[in-house]
Amino acid sequence: MSDSIQKIVIVGAGEVGRSVAAKLTAEGHNIYLVEKDEKNAKSAAEDLDVEVIRGNGARPQVLAQAGITPSGDVDMLIACTNRDEVNMLSCWIAHSAGVPHVIARARNLEFTDSPDWGRKLGIELMISPERSIAREILGLLEVKAATHAAELLDGKAALYTMKIAENSPLSGMALKDIRPKFPDLMAVFVHVEHEDGVSGVPNGFTVLKAGDVCYIVTYKKSAGLLQELLQPSTKGRGKLKKIFIVGGGKLGTQIAFIIKRDFGDVSLRLIDKDPERCRKLSEEIGEALVIEADGIDKKTLVDEGIENADVYICATDSDELNLIYSSMAKKMGVKKTIAVVKRKDYQDLTDSMPVDAIVDPNASLANLILRVVHYPGHTMAFSMIERINAEMLEVVLPEGNMLIGRTLAEISLKKGAVVALIGRGGKVLVPTGSTRLEASDHVILFALTSMMPETAELFGAKLQEA
Repeated sequence: MSDSIQKIVIVGAGEVGRSVAAKLTAEGHNIYLVEKDEKNAKSAAEDLDVEVIRGNGARPQVLAQAGITPSGDVDMLIACTNRDEVNMLSCWIAHSAGVPHVIARARNLEFTDSPDWGRKLGIELMISPERSIAREILGLLEVKAATHAAELLDGKAALYTMKIAENSPLSGMALKDIRPKFPDLMAVFVHVEHEDGVSGVPNGFTVLKAGDVCYIVTYKKSAGLLQELLQPSTKGRGKLKKIFIVGGGKLGTQIAFIIKRDFGDVSLRLIDKDPERCRKLSEEIGEALVIEADGIDKKTLVDEGIENADVYICATDSDELNLIYSSMAKKMGVKKTIAVVKRKDYQDLTDSMPVDAIVDPNASLANLILRVVHYPGHTMAFSMIERINAEMLEVVLPEGNMLIGRTLAEISLKKGAVVALIGRGGKVLVPTGSTRLEASDHVILFALTSMMPETAELFGAKLQEA
């Protein structure tokens, strides 16, 4: 990540726009925030050190006030309102004025099914938080013990967050002793949080303890063994049989389609209390799968066999309902509950409420936008959960890089950075100190946020240019 200062226009002062603006301002960039809503604009002006422009971001006259003109000096426009049409028109106006980089949020999935929509309008990247969150939820379904999941290397590998149970055979073991005892486990522990509050990137002498929260990169095929070792109670649970989804909006519908596609004969129930929405959903995904009811109506849930359900996903538009409904469903016997929550204040409530996992579409979108700003061209990068202040980035090792031919032990990365995985020739390698780097390796880097720029540049990543 370069130290160059950019002039960036953000259209939309909602949760996402404000989060991105705050972080980019802290990095020293010049931020102009365009917002139509008077209340949001006033709040942003009071809370953020940015230039706030009141008006519709889809109007050329408004964008011109932020410097988006043929003779302007804006480096990037980020359109992240809740309206796709506003976002796309803002980007088109900016692109036509010569702004070199434009990014649009797109909630309607048809706009992100193909990159052609964006390219025709000059949009560099169209991103859907619903699509990325649906993929994260899919990872949580595949690995029952995980509270966070993200795919790597085209789905061949993944990052999982899991807690070590009291009866885990790994409890009390040093990391260097795990592979000799469990040779089939191909995994790298990239971050460990101990219950006493001590956390960080571990080394071979780090001893795992019951209650530790571990961030682990592994082959997808090793995920089952990994969760059995960390949480032995998951062994023998078998495949998913019954899943409830509450909320038939864009996110709930996207999740339903993915579950139908990837889990085949699973018994799926999508619940929404809006009659018209249920009618449309019945036409799209099958009448037998859609139930018109309140998401926590006890009679409905009991009639549908909630006590035997494997997963209950609550994805309504209300954070509060999602948390409360998920907690109540857990008490009714559901094995795993997942709540969609946008407010940052609620993100740590899994420690005090009976909810197994919380996913945040706003944070997912904000992180994606930030990594495009920081690491242009490296769209496989993804930010970790903010609480550990670390990132992951995929870098293709270029020809002529000084690291080619050297082993990882010879490189001696600084503490706080690690090579988590290497993709080579269609295969995924879990590296050791003796692994020798080759040109065109797809290297998955994990590093503390403050260390990622220098780590990425060491491996040949081309970051922001001054």
